Amino acid sequence: MKPVEFENGAVEIDASVIAEGLGLALPLLRQQMRAGQITSQSERGTDADSGRYRLTFFSENRRFRVVVDEGGAILQRSTLNFGDSPLPKSLRKPGG
Repeated sequence: MKPVEFENGAVEIDASVIAEGLGLALPLLRQQMRAGQITSQSERGTDADSGRYRLTFFSENRRFRVVVDEGGAILQRSTLNFGDSPLPKSLRKPGG
């Protein structure tokens, strides 16, 4: 599997990419995803960003964002780490 693939309108991203971005071991990421502690958001670009997708993943104290093109190539990655503080609710909004 490529790191990011598109199939039938759904976006699939390799879990190891998310784990690395959130600073978690892969088994812990999977456990937290099953428990609903990791949430995500997917946005499709418009106008100048047409053909791009922004995928954002949230843990208790981190936000990991990846921008990909329609071929699945990763164009940009960024992580915000709030240390011991919980992630502010305002960062869970699109474009936050």
